[in-house]
Amino acid sequence: MKMLVVDDEQLVRWFLERALRKSGYEVSTAPTILVASEKLDREQFDMLFVDLRMPDGNGTELIDKVGTLDVKPKVVVCSAFISSELEAEFKNKGICTLKKPFKLDELNRVVQKCLGK
Repeated sequence: MKMLVVDDEQLVRWFLERALRKSGYEVSTAPTILVASEKLDREQFDMLFVDLRMPDGNGTELIDKVGTLDVKPKVVVCSAFISSELEAEFKNKGICTLKKPFKLDELNRVVQKCLGK
């Protein structure tokens, strides 16, 4: 299972990559919306972790792009800026959320939930 982690914070990318690889997933990372968009054009992913506030745009732009793909990955919004209203809006769209800062057990729980396990 292939996952793409999109976050401008190197430490967050590193942590997610290590934790997901340890769980047996193939992981690619992107520090910007542009790099992530290019990766989505070239490769198929099963799950996308995306931050909302990025230096080159808003993570929702990337989520909109996912909606146009032939094979749509599951999406986890991973951000410190998730209000209860925004969380409900994402949930209605089938998008999972993970509020920063988070712990490893929260990450694992969200991945399993998002994958329907």
